[in-house]
Amino acid sequence: MALFYGGAEAAPKRILAYGDSLTAGPGLPADETLPVQLEKLLKARGHDVEVINAGVSGDTTAMGVDRLDYALAAGPVEVAILELGANDMLNGMSPKDARSNLARMIATFQSKGVNVVLAAMVSSNNWGQAYREEFDSIYPDLATKFGVTMVPFFMEGVWGDPTLLIGDGVHPNAAGVRKIADKIAPYVEKALASTGATKESRSH
Repeated sequence: MALFYGGAEAAPKRILAYGDSLTAGPGLPADETLPVQLEKLLKARGHDVEVINAGVSGDTTAMGVDRLDYALAAGPVEVAILELGANDMLNGMSPKDARSNLARMIATFQSKGVNVVLAAMVSSNNWGQAYREEFDSIYPDLATKFGVTMVPFFMEGVWGDPTLLIGDGVHPNAAGVRKIADKIAPYVEKALASTGATKESRSH
């Protein structure tokens, strides 16, 4: 085992960024994806963390349920950023099923002692007002039910701004990702604090 500062260095807190393409970062260099940018930001704020990119483009909440055991088998994590549901909404899938799938994932994370940060999505107007109301209620309801930290609309301030999106007009570019990282970092810090994580001591 490597030794640092004259003793065994505590392992970084592991954060699982579990989501779809918004987490995976299509069209971006690997070092500009959300997990990498968030890790850099948290380290700059004094946290000893490792952010793992477990984003899969195109994933729905059902797909997230299907691969969760595999993702968790890679090793223990302290915090999970759960960012799924956008593809359910874009495809007009049942909000009831999305709610059930997200609830299953939160319960699984919590059963493993993982603190969850729930990244909220909102519906477009494509499917009508009733669908939008049902979908948009999923995230605050689950945050209350499970007592987890919720990030209000994950893409707020980025969605619809062509200067913050790649050419497809949907996914954030590096600047958009930076804005998202800035938005979610305080929520992740809150989750880290409740794990007993302490800020890394720095001499500079």
